[in-house]
Amino acid sequence: MGKRVLLFVLLVLSGLGFAQEGKTKINIVLKDQSDAAALCREASWLPSKRERREHVIATLKRQAEQTQHDLMATLRELEQNGLVSEIRPLWIVNSVSCLADLAVIHELETRNDIMAVFPCEPLPLLDDSPALPAERGDSREIAQNLLQVNAELVWDLGYTGEGVLVGIIDTGVSLTHADLQGRFWDGGPEYPNHGYDFYSHDDDPSDTHGHGTHVAGTIVGNGASGTQTGVAPDAKIMVLKVFHGEDNLTEPTLWIEAMQFALEHGADVLNMSLGQPLPNDEMKLMTRQACDNTLAAGVVAAVCAGNSRPIQMLAPVPYNIWSPGDCPPPHLHEDQLVNPGGTSCVVCVGAVDNNDVLGGFSSEGPATWSSVAPYNDYPYTSNSSTHIGLIRPDVCAPGVNIKSLDYATNNGYCLKSGTSMATPCVAGTIALMLSKNPELTPAEIDEILERTAVPLSEHKSNDFGSGRINALAAVNAVEAYEAVTATESPQAMVFPNPSTGDFTIQCEGMKLIEVFTMDGRLVKRIQTESPVRQLNDLPNGTSLVKITTDDKVFVRMIVKQ
Repeated sequence: MGKRVLLFVLLVLSGLGFAQEGKTKINIVLKDQSDAAALCREASWLPSKRERREHVIATLKRQAEQTQHDLMATLRELEQNGLVSEIRPLWIVNSVSCLADLAVIHELETRNDIMAVFPCEPLPLLDDSPALPAERGDSREIAQNLLQVNAELVWDLGYTGEGVLVGIIDTGVSLTHADLQGRFWDGGPEYPNHGYDFYSHDDDPSDTHGHGTHVAGTIVGNGASGTQTGVAPDAKIMVLKVFHGEDNLTEPTLWIEAMQFALEHGADVLNMSLGQPLPNDEMKLMTRQACDNTLAAGVVAAVCAGNSRPIQMLAPVPYNIWSPGDCPPPHLHEDQLVNPGGTSCVVCVGAVDNNDVLGGFSSEGPATWSSVAPYNDYPYTSNSSTHIGLIRPDVCAPGVNIKSLDYATNNGYCLKSGTSMATPCVAGTIALMLSKNPELTPAEIDEILERTAVPLSEHKSNDFGSGRINALAAVNAVEAYEAVTATESPQAMVFPNPSTGDFTIQCEGMKLIEVFTMDGRLVKRIQTESPVRQLNDLPNGTSLVKITTDDKVFVRMIVKQ
């Protein structure tokens, strides 16, 4: 960001109240960033999900501690002189946020260990719809959206989300609603209220708006007040509040800090029914780095696509999807392979009504990262058959007139619409899947959700993704992945990876091997009946290998050094 533009933005933010005593809140992103793909490869050799997460977190913390040392020493000295305050280092992205004097900001821009300095832009809660009152059920009522995705048939199989922890990054959650009792994370004496408020920096994440409580109800609402609203009623929730209680302002660095907290404290799934329209490239970079590292740690996030379809004159394609919903998924669908790129933890969610008709508000893909270095992937050109951008969303779920919990009462319900309401339906379904097999990876979760979704378009589309989720089909499909997990090796192996020479592919039932460059060019195609084949003469750099069997498709990222 140019210095004149930065100065202008800082002055605007001061007028909006994101400044304090002559200081403005900024993000400082260091040049030394983790290689999330390398972290994934390192972690993949560890035998359990828990060990892989611990390895990734320890590596990220070590990197941040070493590379932030000099910067932190400078900031602490400036803090003593009253020029800097509220210093908050992060390790999920190697960065520091703080309130800083304008002269300090200019000085920071000259440091050679810093990639970017940019302001924390305040965002209002982009609420989906006004809450409409809804009557309580008769203790046997199951909310329509749960029936639509067959959640109740999953409960009959004995899977209710037990043992799964969902981190809800939102406006907070009502801690007193009857339908949530017994469903909160035990944060011990350090976090007695089951989470944290990252805006106010205290341990009271109570909801003062209602959005987060409605979301929580769709994940774990247990029906105590008359209506079963929760897809995974025996899961637990961690409450991660990132909005100011009075004016409902937030900023994306708080979301990233909440993601970091969730990783460190054991969340299995994240629900992010929020987003930023039209973020600048610096914020997109920081958000994607956080989502990349969350993937490396083995955690998946259900993220709303946004509600910007009606305002395409302001947010045209390929910028209609909110961030972080515009980050790539953990698994690349075969329809994406004409224009592949990197992966992250995000399962992006669009909204349909109870007849599987697209919600008129649901944001339209694709997204692009062509201008965001060092990614520069998923290029988009209108009407191109190859530069198709990043297909968004991945799946859709019911999100119109959804009945869930009313934060203003301890036993009431209300109706809301939006992709925010569709997203927790997906997070709850993921919790059901993990209650059957806790070792599922984010890529496996995403692939199952997409392959078992009810198709609403011929191909994966920028309206519906791969279709409307089907919780029963998804949980039943977990059996195939349980069989893979039970063996010592996955069904499709590529080794050594990275390699300085040849690769070996091992996959039972293998019929076709295709190798694509990261810009979508097919460089090798091998038909085979053998379960083991060699790959040689590949170009240096990162490629994607698509392995096709009679009934499955695997995609593996490889690196030729």
